[in-house]
Amino acid sequence: MPTLVHPQANGQAESSNKIIVKFLKKNKKKRRWAEELPFVLWVDRITSKMVTGQTPCSLLFGTEVMIPTEVVIPTARYQLHDQENNDRILAYDLDTIDELMDPTRICISAYKQRIAKAYNKNIKVRRFQIDDLVLRKTFQNTKDPNSGKLAPKWEVPYLIDS
Repeated sequence: MPTLVHPQANGQAESSNKIIVKFLKKNKKKRRWAEELPFVLWVDRITSKMVTGQTPCSLLFGTEVMIPTEVVIPTARYQLHDQENNDRILAYDLDTIDELMDPTRICISAYKQRIAKAYNKNIKVRRFQIDDLVLRKTFQNTKDPNSGKLAPKWEVPYLIDS
């Protein structure tokens, strides 16, 4: 459902939901989706995205997350953990997060350019001159409601003037 507060984010939410639903369908968890949802969200948050090449957590916090298995079955990463050193490194990472985001911003802008190029490759540029006649397509609100399905698809020709 689109939000009225942030309409520019509606497509992002739908895209994220599409990924989650696809993963739940793929794993045949239709009846137990509520139990599987936390795991699906966790996987989505720790998986690097194709556009940026980084995980959402690393973009937000500047560091990679530790998976729950590393806490249950101690690894070298978990056993050599020093809280004071970790807090100092995290504070430094948060101070330098803007420098870490620069390559990501470059990747995102390059991705947007590739998408725009793919979208615009089939567009035919039409140049109109003064005194040309053009047709305007009829839409639901400009169509005569009594004309039925045999109604014209175009309105009367318009003359282009300055």
